Amino acid sequence: MASLDPLLKNRSALFWTLHIGGWLSYALTQWLGTLLYDTKYENMTGYSTVIAIAAVSGFLLSLELRYIYHRLWTRAPLVIVTVALVSCWVFALLWRVIINSSYLRFTSDAMEWEMHSALEFFSNTMSSTYLLLCWTGIYFGIKYYQSLQQQREATLRAATLAQEAQLKMLRYQLNPHFLFNTLNAISTLILDNENRTANQTVMRLSEFLRYTLDQDPMKKVTLRQEVEAMNLYLTTERLRFGERLRLEIAVEERALEALVPSLLLQPLIENAVKYAVSPSEQGGTIRVEGRARGAMLELAVADDGPGLNTGAAPGAGRGVGLRNTRERLAVLYEDRHRFAALDNKPGLRIELGLPLEMATS
Repeated sequence: MASLDPLLKNRSALFWTLHIGGWLSYALTQWLGTLLYDTKYENMTGYSTVIAIAAVSGFLLSLELRYIYHRLWTRAPLVIVTVALVSCWVFALLWRVIINSSYLRFTSDAMEWEMHSALEFFSNTMSSTYLLLCWTGIYFGIKYYQSLQQQREATLRAATLAQEAQLKMLRYQLNPHFLFNTLNAISTLILDNENRTANQTVMRLSEFLRYTLDQDPMKKVTLRQEVEAMNLYLTTERLRFGERLRLEIAVEERALEALVPSLLLQPLIENAVKYAVSPSEQGGTIRVEGRARGAMLELAVADDGPGLNTGAAPGAGRGVGLRNTRERLAVLYEDRHRFAALDNKPGLRIELGLPLEMATS
């Protein structure tokens, strides 16, 4: 079926293929039909000539119908039906004149046909009208199907563009948030005359921002790349927190090759740093887990901070990071994902479940 896709998408090629194939089939069936009659061998040449003339004239007349129907396509259904019926009948009359005239001219059996009136040139018009109506039905059926496919593709393209715009909006909300926090930390380091540390922080910030700008929000990367980006981000934060920031990574080797949305972990880590590490004099521990289970990739980011406020909704008070991550996953995976913010006692645990997609080697 995939090999037919180029033909189905090319309207002109599809029309000519079906049009030529249809009229060749008509000629073949008419010729085979003559073999059922007890005709003399010498008459077969005449019948073949009549069949060829009928097929060629039908081919040309139905081409004219195509141009008429092309102009009718945007009209009201009643106008289309009325004009189609009248056109088929008129063209059938002309077609029968051509066929009957050629029959009289090229077959010896015509000697037995006595013409009593010129109206007899229009004999069998109803059968020809029926045939042209069948051609019309096939034409409009295929054209309507192609129109529906075009509308469907346009809808999908619009949905994709809207999805991409929404994802970019969510991503662009995160970068200024992280940038504000880091610049504030650099300002503090400068005020404390820790210029060397401030300079290192600026360099790490530049490296991390270069990575974020290179990533397309619609693109998926391996979990291994996400962990590397997370380490790049935490290297910047360690210059600020030192030993107060502790990290534990427990990610299975197979899970590292799974595909995830780019920069998925960064806002979760950023929230853990802000709400679990920064407020505590002793700092805090952030634990990242990842494993492949069946058709799902299970991820978790946990901290040992204050956790959820009593009676608060999951993730309440935790900034835009969790909300944006939840919305981003909803756009990408709809109902095929899981997002949960759990009170870890102590701390907060964010659990994600995504469809397992492995990177191709």
